[in-house]
Amino acid sequence: MNDLESKAARQASVVYIALSLTITLIFLAITLVNGNAYTSVARVGGMIWVFILSMIVFMPIVIPVVKKRIMG
Repeated sequence: MNDLESKAARQASVVYIALSLTITLIFLAITLVNGNAYTSVARVGGMIWVFILSMIVFMPIVIPVVKKRIMG
């Protein structure tokens, strides 16, 4: 792996982790403000589930976009 590829991989990982964390925080906010009494176990479990699923969705989308932008 050359320097450009490793730079692209690092940037892509930062982007899709940030997106996944953002979606997870949105999920948490929704569970706090919608009025239902969710347990902390349900919230944490849901947050883990949302984070994992959003990583699965964002990885194949973000990696080629960042790689194309950096490597040309």
